[in-house]
Amino acid sequence: MSEAPVRVAVIVGSVREGRFGPVVADWLAGVTGDHGGFEVDVVDLAEPDLPMVLPAFGAVPPAAVVAEVAKVTPRLLAADAFVVVTPEYNHSYPASLKNAIDWHRAEWTAKPVAFVSYGGMSGGLRAVEHLRAVFAELHAVTIRDTVSFHGAHARFGEDGTPTDAAAAVAAKAMLDQLSWWARSLAEARTVRPYPGA
Repeated sequence: MSEAPVRVAVIVGSVREGRFGPVVADWLAGVTGDHGGFEVDVVDLAEPDLPMVLPAFGAVPPAAVVAEVAKVTPRLLAADAFVVVTPEYNHSYPASLKNAIDWHRAEWTAKPVAFVSYGGMSGGLRAVEHLRAVFAELHAVTIRDTVSFHGAHARFGEDGTPTDAAAAVAAKAMLDQLSWWARSLAEARTVRPYPGA
């Protein structure tokens, strides 16, 4: 694992029409690629049609549902780490993001999750704080450092990059930590199975 790139899934959490998430995610994917040591897969939750109704425990969903979930599951399973790009809706994260999280469990276990948030005055930070509790329940490790855009629409230029150079500095610090956790946890999973799995 020490020489192989860290496979990171950048998850675009918003599916709302006119959303700003892809702008933020595209910038982040570029920064992550430039950072070095990462292999980036952008998982846009607007692409699959994940049902809001979860099957009963032990039940097999219909074939059409299995096909939609299969657009996401292998990509999450293959990831060594995640970066969740989330807006803030009503002081929390979007239902689409929670739905995607709930459709999966083992895919998150003993892996690191970083956050890039955006929004109005709070910059999406309340969504991040709520997500930390959710991922803790799934035995994932959340990265302390985040990237947050307050008044996001005004913080990006027409070329899709932030107008404040501090964003790239914050992203580098977050990615450095994400890489460390991803490599450390991957090595640990190789040596011994995680007991919560």
